Formats: sequence, structure tokens, C-alpha cells
Amino acid sequence: MLTSLGALSASPAISVILPVLNEEPHLEESVSAILTQDYQGIFEVILALGPSQDRTEEIANALAVRDNRVKLVSNPTGKTAAGLNLAIAASQSSVIVRVDGHAKIPNNYLSLAIEILRESGAVNVGGVMAAEGVSKFEKAVARAMRSPLGVGASRFHTGGSAGEVDTVYLGAFRREAIVAAGGFDERYTRAQDWELNHRLRKNGGKIFFDPRLQVTYRPRPNLLKLTKQYFQYGTWRRVVSRSHSGTINLRYLAPPFALVGTSISLISGLLIHPIFYLPAAVYGGFVLLSSLLIAKSVSEYFSLLAIIPTMHFAWGAGFITSTKTLR
Repeated sequence: MLTSLGALSASPAISVILPVLNEEPHLEESVSAILTQDYQGIFEVILALGPSQDRTEEIANALAVRDNRVKLVSNPTGKTAAGLNLAIAASQSSVIVRVDGHAKIPNNYLSLAIEILRESGAVNVGGVMAAEGVSKFEKAVARAMRSPLGVGASRFHTGGSAGEVDTVYLGAFRREAIVAAGGFDERYTRAQDWELNHRLRKNGGKIFFDPRLQVTYRPRPNLLKLTKQYFQYGTWRRVVSRSHSGTINLRYLAPPFALVGTSISLISGLLIHPIFYLPAAVYGGFVLLSSLLIAKSVSEYFSLLAIIPTMHFAWGAGFITSTKTLR
């Protein structure tokens, strides 16, 4: 169990860590947003570089040359959890802040995170995954990701009141708590944050959500990549449920139920009687209405007709077909 942590100073040293792989479109913007923070204490930026296939490494090297607060470590596997652990090992700071290479933090993020850590007594604090697209497709995905009709009622997606939660997006961690928990579990391709936060809570730590911590998140740029992302989400959430019993609730079961129910409805309606089309028609009506409520334009409406079921069904398919068990 985690022993009682000492009081956090007003301006502790911070290590901002980023696992980086194929982040050419957003890395410079992401790191620049960190370097221009209004934080009055000392902070560094550690990039764990995976084997990218684009100009990511070139951009990272240029950033390190330009500002000595940027440090680079090699992450040969390219896996997120491994990169995070390598960055933590290369750091010395008492606070570890995770940021992704396709995320952008506001200029008061570090100051606010320290304030919330001090006030809440939490071992990890985080806020809203504020999805914001650039292309028309990305903007439509962002709207779905910020709506309970698209992703359920998780506060880190849709906002809500400050308070203790199971998990948060990214996070600002007390270093001692991460070390005591054993760091990120490198067996996880996805859901590493949720799994670590679960262990932090089991160790007696508090995970705290505050909606003032807003992080701009860049969604996937096309339907194929969105499908892969949500399939992996579902796959690895099932792995978490096997590793940590009692961690599944009705919200997590909704996508697989929607997929199975709709599939059975369509097959039964075709082979037995049209009355069995009713459940599929109900889900179709939900998609039509949800898209109408979420969309801000006609083009977004039609995009959402594909995006919403893709998110639901890909997540559900990943959850149902997941057979991986960690030992």
C-alpha cells in the first residue's frame, strides 16, 4: 500500500513526458504549447521516441536543439507504456505530467494541475479530453467524442463537476505514487492509463477529475483509423476486466450489446419474420436522432451517421472478440 505522501511544494519540479510515434502533423504544436507554459517552477519535456515512419524524429531533434528543456530518450518498441516508463526513468521530478504528441495543453495547464494536486490530495489529477478536429471529418468525430450519445457519460469526455473518479485523461501524477504502483504495465497496448489508475486506487491513492484541465485532442482523420482505434479500445478494456474483476459496468457493456442485438435482429428479420427487424430499427433511429442532435451542419450530420455506429460497433467487436489474458 502507498504510504502517506508528504505535502507538495507550491512550485515542484515537473517532468512532462510524451510517448511519440508518427506524430509529424502535431508534435511541434504539442511541444510548443508545453514550453510556453506560465508555470513559475522548473519543468522539462521528455520525448520517448519510437521508430516513426515520418519526420517525427527530425522534428523532435530540432525541438531539442532549440530548447534545452527538451530531452530525448529512445523507445525501440514504440509501445506507449514502454515509452512512458522510459521517460519516467529518465526524469527526476516529483511530479510527472503525461501529454500525448497529438494533444495540446493550454498555457496554464501545469500551474493548474499543481494547484489541484495540492488542494485535492490526489495522486493523479486530470480533466477533459477536449476533442477538436481540423478537417470536416475530424470535426464530426470530435462532436461524437464529446457527446454522451457518442461515447457515454464519462466526465473526461463530456465534462462535469470536479470530484473523485476511477480514471482521468492523461494525468498529472505524484512521482512516488507511480513508483509505488510499479509504473505503467507494458503488457497493455491500450487502456494503460485506466489500468494504472486502478492500481493507484488499490494502493490507497485518489484519482481526481477537474473540468478546468482542458486538453485539446486531435481525432483520427478517417473512418478506417477510427475503426482500428475503437476496436483496440474494446479489445483492451476486456483485457482489463479479466485482469481486474469487478471493473466492468453497464456503460462498457452497451456497445457489445448494441452490436450483438442489431446483428441478431437483422438476421432474424431476414430469416424468420420482419417483426424481428424492430431492435435494429430502434438502434437505427437512435443513430439518426443522435446525429441530428450532435451535428452543427448538414455535412456533419451525414458523417455522423457513419461515425457513431463505427465507434459503437468497433468497440463492441473488440470487446467481444478479445481473447487475450495477461499473466
